[in-house]
Amino acid sequence: MNLGALSGTDFSNRSFLFVLGSSRPDGNSEILAREAAAHLPAGVAQRWVDLTGLSLPDFRDGRHEVTGPPVNEAEKTLLEATVEATDVVIVSPLYWYSLSAQTKRYLDHWSGWLNVPGSDFKERMAGGTLWGVTALAHEEHVVAGGLVTSLNHSAAYLRMRFGGVLTGTGSRPGQVRADTEALIRAKTFFQEETPLARFPYEEGAGAAV
Repeated sequence: MNLGALSGTDFSNRSFLFVLGSSRPDGNSEILAREAAAHLPAGVAQRWVDLTGLSLPDFRDGRHEVTGPPVNEAEKTLLEATVEATDVVIVSPLYWYSLSAQTKRYLDHWSGWLNVPGSDFKERMAGGTLWGVTALAHEEHVVAGGLVTSLNHSAAYLRMRFGGVLTGTGSRPGQVRADTEALIRAKTFFQEETPLARFPYEEGAGAAV
C-alpha cells in the first residue's frame, strides 16, 4: 500500500508486517521485535509471519523468461502480505554479519515479484517503510553494518523509507532481555524518523523524492 511520505509518528492507516527469519523459535531477535511492537499505539494493525513455518521455495531467477503469478501458496501469502503492509519489519538474527538464509530467500523473491504481470510490486512498495530488528552475539553493534546496508539499499531501490535497524546483544536464548539499552530504544523505535532511503551516490545529490 503506497501512502506516500509516511511520518514516523503518524500511525493513522498504518499496518505492520513482521517477517521472522530466525531458525530458532522465540529467538532474541523476535523478543526484541515484540518488545518494540508492544509500544505501537493500540489499534495499529500487526501481522506476524514466521518464515520457518512456510514452505517457501528457493528463488529462481526468471527475469528473462515469461513468468506468471506465484503458484506456491506460501509465496502468494507472502506477496500479498508484503504489498498490503505500509511498514515491513525484517526480524533476523545476525548470521555471519548478514541476514539469515530464510530472510535472504524472502528478499530474493522480491526480485521475482518485480516481474509478476500486474503485481505493480515496485509501485506498491514505494513510499512504504522498511525496518530491521536484529540480535547479535557482539556487544559492538557496528559489526551489523552489512545487514543495515543491505536493508537500506533494498529500500532505496524500491523508493521506500528506511526506519533503521534496532540492534540488541543476545546469543543464548533470552539473553537480549539483559540488554537494557536495546530495550529502552525498543520503546520508541517505531516513532523514529523514517527518511527516504538513498544509495550512497545519491546523498547530497538532490535525488527525487
